[in-house]
Amino acid sequence: MNLVLSRESIYLLESILEKELLCNGVDHAFIIDTAGTLISEGGKLPMEDILPLAALSAANFGATEKMARMIGEKDFSLLFHKGTTHNIHLSRINKDFILVALFGNDVAIGLIRHGSNKAAEQIIPILTNEEDSLGGLH
Repeated sequence: MNLVLSRESIYLLESILEKELLCNGVDHAFIIDTAGTLISEGGKLPMEDILPLAALSAANFGATEKMARMIGEKDFSLLFHKGTTHNIHLSRINKDFILVALFGNDVAIGLIRHGSNKAAEQIIPILTNEEDSLGGLH
């Protein structure tokens, strides 16, 4: 899948990540497609760490989708990995995109879930408009 975003759309996506997640204590947030391609990102981590995380996040969702089907579920829309000091929250935006938030234990998971839901609501129309302007993703 190839998605081409306008500068305005990129700015809007970065603004949403900032407002809904980064301003609430998230260390880094990014949007990927289901193949692991980075769409938009913001935060403190260097890009050389984000690109492998993006690919692994997509693979993680793919693996859990297979697990879900094995137990009679269509999919799992949310994944959460808790570490001793760092956590990863992954949520499906729609069938094609995933939102990933990296944060410390000093941030409440409820705040992350709320911010991710609010972000997803705002992200979907932006990505959908870009798809529509291309006549669908190619």
